[in-house]
Amino acid sequence: MATTKKFRIAHLRACLLFVVLLSEYRAHASDEQTKTVEFDVRPGGTMYTFTESIGEYECSFSFSAQGGTNEKWLMSVGLDEDNRLFSCSVWRPTGKSYLFFTSFKMEMKGAKVEYANAFSQVAMAAGQRDVELNSEEYTIGESAVTHTEGKFKAQLSKVMAVGRTRHVEL
Repeated sequence: MATTKKFRIAHLRACLLFVVLLSEYRAHASDEQTKTVEFDVRPGGTMYTFTESIGEYECSFSFSAQGGTNEKWLMSVGLDEDNRLFSCSVWRPTGKSYLFFTSFKMEMKGAKVEYANAFSQVAMAAGQRDVELNSEEYTIGESAVTHTEGKFKAQLSKVMAVGRTRHVEL
């Protein structure tokens, strides 16, 4: 019970950190510190990878999906003003994907994952909320967030991660 409470408090702190960082990115970041790019998520069962970078930091989203037709998705990458935190978000801007994902992996290069989350539906209207995947459906590693084989239920609308860079003070 105490471990669950500690985990929830740590998770809440990480969520709050992400919200603060995201608002800082939007308020203070220059075009060189943040970037949002559109890409297609394609069905067909083939593994595809989309990659975006800022300086030496890179985010890659690899996936395989079935059903439907191509969907427009977005990837945002950003650095805080001290270059200590790198964030990456991949999401379906209409809120819900109609594709069935057989696999996914978001990988960060140059940063160690501090916080990550994945969602099956993203809120699009007031009063709605994002629907988180169950924690057993995905795995958070040192540099990646990936589906858990046999547990992932094929629904994905958003994956996000914040990583600590290997920034060194001189």
